[in-house]
Amino acid sequence: MVKTESPEAESASPRPSYCAPLMADPVSWFLIRPGWKVVASDGTELGRVDEVAGDEDSDIFDGLAVATSVLGKPRYVPAEQIASIEEGTIRLSLTGEQAALLGQYLEPATSARIDPEGGRIGAELRGLESRFVDPPQKHAHPMNVWRRLSFALRRLVSRS
Repeated sequence: MVKTESPEAESASPRPSYCAPLMADPVSWFLIRPGWKVVASDGTELGRVDEVAGDEDSDIFDGLAVATSVLGKPRYVPAEQIASIEEGTIRLSLTGEQAALLGQYLEPATSARIDPEGGRIGAELRGLESRFVDPPQKHAHPMNVWRRLSFALRRLVSRS
């Protein structure tokens, strides 16, 4: 004779549930793109990624420039304040109030590179060009209006 359990016996001993809420898989900082949503730890949407600050060659992630308004100055979020990076969303370890106190993003200083294959005349021409056309920056500086406008247009185009 085969012994079968009644349905009441099955419901009396509940089975543990291992279903966690669905979450996106974490991704590398190399995949972060302008336009990704930035969310505070309390769920407040702070803005969109404007620029990623870091050195890809050395795999050093410094932080993010976050646009909180279309033409407003971006805020700098250091890498230490980023809790998780998921496809399309950056979650911070800061609350919305703490994030409002973040400082303005300053673009890193540029560096002048000398091409060893250019020769003396080529080097002198590049030196003159860099002094008048696009001089190297010696220190961090705020983003100008035209750069802000280009980021705003890029965000609008990427949403379409």
